[in-house]
Amino acid sequence: MRTLVTGGAGFIGSHTTERLLEAGHDVLVWDDLSTGKLANLTGVADRIRFVEGDVRDYGALQSTIHEWKPDAILHLAAIPSVPRSVNEPRLTHAVNLTGTLNVLEAMRREGGGRVVLACSAAIYGNEPGVPKTEEMPAHPSSPYGLEKWQSEQYTALYSELFGLTTVSLRYFNVFGPRQDPKSPYSGVISIFLDRLLQGQPLTIDGTGEQTRDFVYVGDVAEANLRALMAPVTGHSRCNIGRGAETSILQIHTQLSQIVGSSATPAFGPPRTGDVVRSCADVSRAAEVLGFRAQYEVADGLTRLVEWSRQTVA
Repeated sequence: MRTLVTGGAGFIGSHTTERLLEAGHDVLVWDDLSTGKLANLTGVADRIRFVEGDVRDYGALQSTIHEWKPDAILHLAAIPSVPRSVNEPRLTHAVNLTGTLNVLEAMRREGGGRVVLACSAAIYGNEPGVPKTEEMPAHPSSPYGLEKWQSEQYTALYSELFGLTTVSLRYFNVFGPRQDPKSPYSGVISIFLDRLLQGQPLTIDGTGEQTRDFVYVGDVAEANLRALMAPVTGHSRCNIGRGAETSILQIHTQLSQIVGSSATPAFGPPRTGDVVRSCADVSRAAEVLGFRAQYEVADGLTRLVEWSRQTVA
């Protein structure tokens, strides 16, 4: 199967590229390298085709799709940052929403196929009630969440109007190796770990009692593969998480134990647009994709710490 992966040199993208190759896919990675790194693909560089490109450049994207004729596109390219979307909504709109429309339209114009969209639990916002089910109304509390919600609506509409098979994966909080702690888009786990390993002060936004559904990147790569291969038609949408809540304070405690740190965190104001509780209902992913997360949070954290120490060394 010929698969084009936008954002394939990034955190989730590079892990997924490796998993696709293991499964026998031919892979073209499309990435503008604004946050992705060629170093993330070092182990598979001789087995993929790489194109440096921006999803906002419709002409270049369509030309690549016309030339390479992928069977499917896994669309990961995005600016996945709530704070950035609050501060620079026009920029994130252009990348996150217009970029998605460009992918869908180019795929349609070049003969169709399947498009798998990296969506986000941010679409739920502070909608009350956990776990979050795919039937809950969207109530995004940030431009980023709104952009992802509208991107999902575009994928559904392109299925209805043009016959594309589309799958929207609503990622919860993904963590693991290659998540750059220095990036403004980094998750709380990679930031915490970086501070702990360097013995630097650590600040928790808000009370630390807010919860997330943390899912290991290896599981997300598997979910992406299954979404590309599942025997589905039309439009599907699935939560991708573990189906369990973990508080930010619990993450700090677990990481501190693994690292061997006794540092006490400081507490700051909550982030603008942040949600209080988040947890996925994962039954639909099991039913539609045959996917269930395999890694416990502690297992993923241990793997992340090992990788981080090797990288620093």
